[in-house]
Amino acid sequence: MTARLARFCVTLSFCVSALGRSPLAQEPLADPPLTFRSAVDVVTIQASVRDAHGHAISGLRSKDFEVRDNGQLRPILSLRSERSSLSLAILVDMSGSMRSKIGFARQAFASVLSQLQQGQDEVALFTFDSSLHARCDFTTDIASLRDALADFEAFGRTSLYDATATAARRLSERPATRKAIIVLTDGIDTSSTMTARQVSAMASSIEVPVFVVATVPSIDQRVMMEATERSTPSQAADLRDLADWTGGHLIFASTLVETVVGASTLIDELRQQYVLAIEAASGAEWRRLDVRVRRPSTFVKARNGYFAG
Repeated sequence: MTARLARFCVTLSFCVSALGRSPLAQEPLADPPLTFRSAVDVVTIQASVRDAHGHAISGLRSKDFEVRDNGQLRPILSLRSERSSLSLAILVDMSGSMRSKIGFARQAFASVLSQLQQGQDEVALFTFDSSLHARCDFTTDIASLRDALADFEAFGRTSLYDATATAARRLSERPATRKAIIVLTDGIDTSSTMTARQVSAMASSIEVPVFVVATVPSIDQRVMMEATERSTPSQAADLRDLADWTGGHLIFASTLVETVVGASTLIDELRQQYVLAIEAASGAEWRRLDVRVRRPSTFVKARNGYFAG
């Protein structure tokens, strides 16, 4: 009789415990915390804000920003500005046209690594010629990457846009709040199947800004700089468009010093970015984003759109 009673008590205890865990058996004691269900519901925007002198502006709050989605003012769900870890995909052009500029690329790569925090920031290294090559998977062991480019030689054609698209997809899966692609190249694409416009749209839709360090001679740099002054994007999209539309930058470097300084500046900018979130629109379509700060003489760099749905 005692054994039967014991078994009965154990069974009853199990049933009560299971019932207590059942969502049908209890009401929540309080409203659950706000959660974002998926990237379809929420659009995150990495934004850099600078004054008229090019200095980063800190201390801004949600009320200081204005975000328009296809012209419609949208409420800001959250704003983050604290320093956090970075997730970077670094793409190094190893095509034949880079043969005389590999030294620049290696120095720029070393400069980027020197700005990162061992054990916190993460980096993946890719090289590309006519295709993308994964050299080092995402790792927080920054020190292990210092000699990662020592043995590579320039050869082959350049598929810069295809390589950027593939890297953007891989980077989009990383959990970090601040992420970016950094491309070290001479800016000459010779064999991509995708265009800069297509890559820009794809990278913008999955929230990956693209920063380009273009190692070009001074003469070519002047021509490209004149193109960057266009008031509207060109129909034949280029590297400037690829960077601008995704919320990144195009930096020119014709000397070793410019290459190192430019690469370092990118990391500093990423660390000072604001990360905003708005509710995504419904319907499968491209939506244009316009991010501004309600202060005079401020300049904002952010992605220019996303794919709803």
